[in-house]
Amino acid sequence: MLTDKFGRNINYLRLAIVDRCNLRCTYCMPEKGLTWIKQNELMTDEEMLRICSVFTAMGVDKIRITGGEPFVRKNSIDLIKNISQLNGLNDLSITTNGLLTEPYIPQLKQYGIKSVNLSLDTMDRGRFFKITRRNSFDKVMKTLDGLLQHDIKVKINTVVMEGQNTEDIIPLVLLTKGLPVEVRFIEEMPFNGSETDVSLNWNFTKIHSYIKDHFPDIQKTVDPKSSTSYNYKIPGFEGGIGIIAAYTRSFCGDCNRIRITPSGILRTCLYEGGGINLKDEIRMGKTDEELKNIIISSIHQKPKDGWEAQKLSLTASQIHQSMATIGG
Repeated sequence: MLTDKFGRNINYLRLAIVDRCNLRCTYCMPEKGLTWIKQNELMTDEEMLRICSVFTAMGVDKIRITGGEPFVRKNSIDLIKNISQLNGLNDLSITTNGLLTEPYIPQLKQYGIKSVNLSLDTMDRGRFFKITRRNSFDKVMKTLDGLLQHDIKVKINTVVMEGQNTEDIIPLVLLTKGLPVEVRFIEEMPFNGSETDVSLNWNFTKIHSYIKDHFPDIQKTVDPKSSTSYNYKIPGFEGGIGIIAAYTRSFCGDCNRIRITPSGILRTCLYEGGGINLKDEIRMGKTDEELKNIIISSIHQKPKDGWEAQKLSLTASQIHQSMATIGG
């Protein structure tokens, strides 16, 4: 089992398989997109599979496939299939915007995907277009329906943005009344790919108070170990609600996560600026044992929390890098 210097067991890898995305969400990247990673700097399928195999051999039993948008990557479904077959892997999940996902749902079910995080920031078509700069609301809803029909657990990720979608909080809460979904409201973060600062007005406390004003009987539920969300349920509702303090970072104490960017950089914290490039180490001929030693050394340097990570290594320019390049 991988353990950091604070005694936290690291068993959860977030693997970003591509930086590109078919949406242009205002909180993630500029309208014209980003300077994408060059093809030869991206990890190959074989390199990703090898890295995942090394991590599962070291006790990582949960992997989440992220991006960018994972299904933008060519033949991503084959990569997902191969990762799903790794020894020691107990939980493989995906985060997606839902635009290209729906045709792959039967295969996801076949490969043992039990949970999908679906990005959806509004229930209004007009606001969806304004936020994402794409007219694709119906595709996302079709994906949601397909996932539920195949009994795949759905967590809806909603970034709460002042002046853009706060009026959607209650409609999204009401989505949990008749559907077995968990809607998770996320504090806006600075990783928007531009120099635009985010509003910190709608933090965890305000989001919770706003929901409680409309649903006074909302109840706190037990948070799973290492959960990033504080979880709630409204009596009589089929689904649940989560609030993620992504910017105020109050969940770092028992963090069990690490991430690999699309270019192969191992980052022990979302707010970490540097990291070891495992892809480069592979291309230099490192053995699996050598890779394990590099990983152990990196994990040992994992910061106490996101504030420490930002203070130690995140530069002013990196604060506004896009989440797509970090690895969602």
